[in-house]
Amino acid sequence: MLKYLLFMVFLMPLSFKKNSFWMVQNSIFFVSFIFVLLNFYSNYWMSISYFMGCDVMSYGLILLSMWISGLMIMASSLIYNSNNYRNFFLLNVVFLLLFLYLMFSSMNIFMFYLCFESSLIPTLFLILGWGYQPERLQAGIYLLFYTLLASLPMLLGIFYVYSSLGTMSFYLLINMKIELNLFYFCMILAFLVKMPMFMVHLWLPKAHVEAPVSGSMILAGVLLKLGGYGLLRVFSFLQFTGLKFNFVWMTISLIGGVLVSLICLRQTDLKALIAYSSVAHMGIVLGGLMTMTYWGLCGSYTLMIAHGLCSSGLFSIANMSYERLGSRSMFINRGLLNFMPSLALWWFLLSSANMAAPPTLNLLGEISLLNSIVGWSWLSMLSLSLISFFSAAYGLYLYSYTQHGSVYSGAYSSSNGKIREYLILFLHWFPLNLLIMSGESCFLWL
Repeated sequence: MLKYLLFMVFLMPLSFKKNSFWMVQNSIFFVSFIFVLLNFYSNYWMSISYFMGCDVMSYGLILLSMWISGLMIMASSLIYNSNNYRNFFLLNVVFLLLFLYLMFSSMNIFMFYLCFESSLIPTLFLILGWGYQPERLQAGIYLLFYTLLASLPMLLGIFYVYSSLGTMSFYLLINMKIELNLFYFCMILAFLVKMPMFMVHLWLPKAHVEAPVSGSMILAGVLLKLGGYGLLRVFSFLQFTGLKFNFVWMTISLIGGVLVSLICLRQTDLKALIAYSSVAHMGIVLGGLMTMTYWGLCGSYTLMIAHGLCSSGLFSIANMSYERLGSRSMFINRGLLNFMPSLALWWFLLSSANMAAPPTLNLLGEISLLNSIVGWSWLSMLSLSLISFFSAAYGLYLYSYTQHGSVYSGAYSSSNGKIREYLILFLHWFPLNLLIMSGESCFLWL
């Protein structure tokens, strides 16, 4: 695992070399292809180096991080063309990838915590440095304080683990059972905010709306998954307390999912709509994860990876409209079927993936999550059916409102996409449909 770490460290000086923008992006894709060749589907740690290792959970999410990082550089051609501090931008992306890689592959819970927090810094710089709107400072502060405030108790929880058990290795903690109510809340709070769970989700739409396209892509694609990954890791030693308290988070997530879906239906900003839909999807993921059943854990992992690709793709296609029309308002992004006919298919494919239509990986994730949550309680069927219905409703609303209707009179007559843009969308959508062919990699790991 150290060889990949060194690869990323050596990418940093390369960011400052002249005309190396696309070279860094190609290098990230190159390392992700090499990482694919390592496919080990095991439920124990493999490829262990000093403090890093990899099992299936880490493998999928590290690969997702590398893939999305390559794509976010590719989508940020505006920064390249206007020479908006592009070297620092590259450095930022490589730093973020480095922290994410360290976090997903770390076998030590304290090391995991450090990298979990460090990934905030490059994200904050992305929003503050390359964001569009003047409110980006407020959005950055929101992001920082929500996350930092919730994760301080987790640090205390980690110290408690070390003082009482004498180890901080995930591998050794699997067999431990700690039954302390306060400890449970300390360990879990940081991840619930990062997911984000309904009621602590306000930082997410704000950060998305203010972030540049690259910031939105990495936020939706990977940073929301840190919470789910952390929960999957810590629930191995929080099972008994989880049985007592998990119903609270389940209730909040499922009711929150319905409310957020309703909020989606009255959005006029493209990015805000996609951001709120992320909150609704993560609500189901959290619900399935909290059941602590086989279906629930596998389904939440599957939907996290599927949502990472799908949501990131939606943000990048919304940005393509924004670059041409100069606005993200749905009143101006109308009639795109006439304006950008060849992108309408991609709008359709990504919107339908967001609704969990077959043959996307979202479908596999949602079916197993519905199974696990309904198996946990019959009462949840009501909120689940509403979430599924509204999910289709705002998916159709997003697609039909943007594609149909009369074109805004201030726009050009027609404007097709560039090959680079089609490639970005293809690289989001293709793995999403390819992965359902090998569903066992998402399901046979527990």
